[in-house]
Amino acid sequence: MSAKPVPKPIRALDARTVSLVAAGEVIQRPSNCIKELLENCLDAGSTSIRVTVKEGGLKLLQIQDNGCGIRKADLPILCERFTTSKIKAFEDLSQLGTYGFRGEALASISHVAHLSVTTKTRDESCAWKAAYSNGNMVPVKAGLKDSQPIPCAGNDGTLIVVEDLFYNTPTRLKSLRSSSDEYSRIVAVVLHYSIHNAGVSMVCKKANASTADVNTAVGASVNDNIGLHYGEAVRKELVEVVVEHAELGVKAKGWFSGANYGAKKGTYLFFINHRLVDCTPLKRAFEGFYGTLLAKGSHPFVYLSLEIDPTKVDVNVHPTKREVGFEDQDEIVELICDALAKKLEKASESRSFKVQTLLPGARPIDETSKPSRTKSDSSTPKASTSSSNTRKAPPKSFVRTDHNTQTLDSMFVPVVDSDRPSKRRKTAEGGAEVEASQQVESQQAVRVKIPQSDTVLTSVKELRAEVIERNDEGLEAIVKNHVFVGVADLQGSLSMLQHHQKLFLVNLASLSEELFYQLGLRQFGRFVRIKLNPPPPLRDLIRLAVEHEEGKEAAKMSTEEIIERIHSLLVDQRAMLEEYFSLSITEDGKLESLPLIVPGYTPNLSKLPLFLIRIGIQVDWTAEKPCFESFLRELAFFYIPGPAPFAYDKELTKEQEASETRQIQHVVFPAAKQYLLPPTRLLKKDVVQVTSLESLYKVFERC
Repeated sequence: MSAKPVPKPIRALDARTVSLVAAGEVIQRPSNCIKELLENCLDAGSTSIRVTVKEGGLKLLQIQDNGCGIRKADLPILCERFTTSKIKAFEDLSQLGTYGFRGEALASISHVAHLSVTTKTRDESCAWKAAYSNGNMVPVKAGLKDSQPIPCAGNDGTLIVVEDLFYNTPTRLKSLRSSSDEYSRIVAVVLHYSIHNAGVSMVCKKANASTADVNTAVGASVNDNIGLHYGEAVRKELVEVVVEHAELGVKAKGWFSGANYGAKKGTYLFFINHRLVDCTPLKRAFEGFYGTLLAKGSHPFVYLSLEIDPTKVDVNVHPTKREVGFEDQDEIVELICDALAKKLEKASESRSFKVQTLLPGARPIDETSKPSRTKSDSSTPKASTSSSNTRKAPPKSFVRTDHNTQTLDSMFVPVVDSDRPSKRRKTAEGGAEVEASQQVESQQAVRVKIPQSDTVLTSVKELRAEVIERNDEGLEAIVKNHVFVGVADLQGSLSMLQHHQKLFLVNLASLSEELFYQLGLRQFGRFVRIKLNPPPPLRDLIRLAVEHEEGKEAAKMSTEEIIERIHSLLVDQRAMLEEYFSLSITEDGKLESLPLIVPGYTPNLSKLPLFLIRIGIQVDWTAEKPCFESFLRELAFFYIPGPAPFAYDKELTKEQEASETRQIQHVVFPAAKQYLLPPTRLLKKDVVQVTSLESLYKVFERC
């Protein structure tokens, strides 16, 4: 028998190791470093910023500005962790108007690179130079014993030099890509901030290079800088949208491409209170909006700056500073989309299309040979006189009403990888499994009545009443009497429906999210369960999501702290989750079951890690009604058809794609027919009329 393992003593990490770990989360690559330094320059009121890079920033990163500078008295603590001039207490976060506020950027850089700072304020007669290592000042020159700043010549502002980045973390150094790739990332960061801060001159160049890759002038406009970097083809198609709403306390200003522009890859730049962020609701709204305007495979350019009352913005909603939360999110998104629709309404009247000229020797289409009548055609008996006199509807009024008629996807030949026998779907390696046959148990599954649960909770009754109040009767008629045409773009979440003589393009993500939210509210406290066998550990699922979350470099907490925080929260709330939502978590932290919203529909369980981290972060656990509403919204988001957002699971296999399409056709839309009360906001941006039979008949003279 092997010897039993001997428990090892638990020791506290030394201060240097702790600092290196923290620095690794804030500064993951040179572009993160330049972003932090660039934001410091802007916070200092600079009007001119110059960035110089050598070997992708690993050998040298130099940034110089003409801002207010740093006081000599502050230099000794400049690189200590959690020292900042931006806030004094946690309450100051509610009024935050600067980029940085945690005091970690320079401290983190000093732990993984050789850092020197030369600075001069307008009141001082000379500049001061200081060097730093591991958060502390060190002698500026070799041989000097004194680590105090030394006087030197210099201009007003600050010059920061970062040399030999990651010299003491060789593993991180090896994980980086080529120097050219790292330099491209740096250029992208400077480019984005130069567009938003159009009045500031920004230059980014390689060391010893004669020309700069980014070079904007003082006083240049946003439109000028976009054209300078993205080309004249983008600039000439841009339209400016300005929105201000006093009640919501929001000012929005942006530049958007029109109907005649389309790129293979979309560009979305979102700034909220001048902070570059990712905003999924905004991006999804614009994707749905442009999906009806541009040709398939074409994507827009979007730059949007939102100024919201700082008291309504939570900059600490996410473990990183990459995302922020703000009040009245749906109303603000709807306001911007409405303004953009009005602005582009005239542009949609004039469209440019690429055409191909007729090749030499080719015959025009109308001269192509027509099929000759067969013998059976000529021998077909003529209709009787009485039937010929019967009045027929004009061809332009023929309406497809038979749901058994071919759908759009039936016109494509299905292709399934024979060497990929994917009959079971896993949440993670060794995780719980759900049989693929459960995903569409029957095309008649949604015909099973979903009864509304009884409740005495006032908050739930109010939420149900709000659904009825927001219902749009015209859109409800379209949804309840539609004929499913097909899935136009599964990745883009677009489907097509026919209602009478009109063809509609529908944002499936928005429609299904509202459907699943309403069905979740309908079954509150009486959900059927999806049992996970074996139950996967909650901590492992959360870890999957945290490790694949982008932007951890700016996190105030380590990965383990984030995991522990979310895990503890969900375990503490497990009694409530079990009672109201049938989400069962064991005492030892294993996930036993999930709520089933629609019979015959199983969500993509590879989204489960993301669902868990989102309910840990996005749900308002402080009050009853907001808690129930935000949890059901996140549950609905989890149920939306489509692939998971993680890099390892972005593309579905042919078999998975076919399964998703079947569920959309035979479960989601039939359920929408029975139960969805669509709000007016869907009609404004997510359900768009593409054409009508009458319009097509005018063009083709046949249907």
